[in-house]
Parts: sequence; C-alpha cells; structure tokens
Amino acid sequence: MARPRRYDPDRRERIVDAALRVVGRDGIAGLSHRTVAAEADVPLGSTTYHFGSLDELLVAALRRANATFGQALRESPELAGPDADLAAALARIMGRWLDEDRGEVELAYELYLAALRRPALRPVAEEWAGEVRAALAGRTDLATARGLVAMMDGLCLMYLLGGHRYQEGYARAMLARVLDEGSEAPVVPLSEPPTAPTDT
Repeated sequence: MARPRRYDPDRRERIVDAALRVVGRDGIAGLSHRTVAAEADVPLGSTTYHFGSLDELLVAALRRANATFGQALRESPELAGPDADLAAALARIMGRWLDEDRGEVELAYELYLAALRRPALRPVAEEWAGEVRAALAGRTDLATARGLVAMMDGLCLMYLLGGHRYQEGYARAMLARVLDEGSEAPVVPLSEPPTAPTDT
C-alpha cells in the first residue's frame, strides 16, 4: 500500500528559501534540484513537482529576493510626505538596506545579474525596476524615475564590488543630480577601498 502523502502546504515556499540559501552559500553554479532538495529536507521529486526547471526555481528565488527593497520603499514614511527630500530619503533607505544585511543584498544582485545569461529571469529583473518606479510615482516623472533606478543600481553595485564604505551623503548628492536638484553642489569623493596591510 502506498504511503499517504503528507500535507505540507508550505513546502513550495521552503524550497524557494532553500534555493536562496544554496545560492547564497555556493553561488548559482551550486544550484540543482538535488542540492535544493537536500537543503530543504524534502524528496527530490518535490522540487521537480513544484519547479519544472531550474529557471523556474530561479525566477521564484529572484522574486523573493527583490521583495525586500520594494517593501522598504512602499512602507517608508520618509517617502510619504509630498515635501520630503526625495534624494535624501532614497539614500537613507539604500543605506539601511546595504547595512542591515549585506549578504541578502549580494544574493539579490547575484540573482539579478544572472538574467544576463538566463532570459527567463529578465522579466523578473525588470519587475524590481518597475516596483521602484511605482513607489516613486507622483513624486517625479517617469524618465527621472528611470534615472533614479539606474543610479541606485549603479551605487549599490559600486559599493558591493568596490570595497567602499557606504556614504549616504555621496549617494544623496548623486541622486539629487538625477533629480536636477544639486548639479552645482560639491560632491564628497568616495573613500579609497581598503587595502591589505603591509609589513613595515
């Protein structure tokens, strides 16, 4: 007699969480149905039942990873007021996102940039930009919102890849330039990336 199937309504979500942990630990190259099943402690057939391909699993993982920053924008009281300093608010929100869980941000960008070689991920990567633009609706025009998204992406990657400490004032000045609020304002230069100690 076949063993009855255990009711497990959260299994799909646990598989997505496991995929994020695998990518965070081993990179996308380490992702497979087998590694995710082992990480989630579910039968291998469960991962293929819920996700017919690794691309489907990566789409779900990227959508989950994208949610954090979009939620921060939607729920931020700093963006609620019509007279709020938009550049300052965005710089502050970015700083919190980068400082609170750098590993989570790195994971989100690893999945985001995977869309360069995985076309199935591109619509989900665009969802992130669309969500940020939607959060800025009513505060600026569409073209400027696109520019802000591009600037925030560039700043995040610069700090993640360059070894710089996040500087909120610099980010605010750059975002203000996109908003055409501070084109003449002096910009504090980035600090040099840390260097390895040398023997003296």
